[in-house]
Amino acid sequence: MTVLDEWADKAEADYKAAVALNRRRKEPLPDIVCYHCQQSAEKYLKAYLIAQGGAPPRIHDLVQLLNLAVLHDATFAAQRPLTQALNPYGVMFRYPGMSASEAEARDAVRTIRRLRAFLRRKLGL
Repeated sequence: MTVLDEWADKAEADYKAAVALNRRRKEPLPDIVCYHCQQSAEKYLKAYLIAQGGAPPRIHDLVQLLNLAVLHDATFAAQRPLTQALNPYGVMFRYPGMSASEAEARDAVRTIRRLRAFLRRKLGL
């Protein structure tokens, strides 16, 4: 298994976790759903950067990662609204002071589905 495969597998695991947790109706966990959506996007973007021959920076900012991807493929720019929507869930919602709603969790899952489809196509997955 290559490093690229490992990143893609980790990204897919976060996606599957978000989808499964979002289906919980009893004791929902919207913060965790949103976090896994952000993590999936982050790992897929880093996988793409690895596929381009680079080492991804140790950052969590999806917009910055997308900007690096745009340097390799201008079509990534159209994904900016999706990365902007998921970006806050990487840090802000992990700590007290902010919480995601169930509606935000549903939106985050819809967003990662769209972004994931794009990124998987770009990765040939």
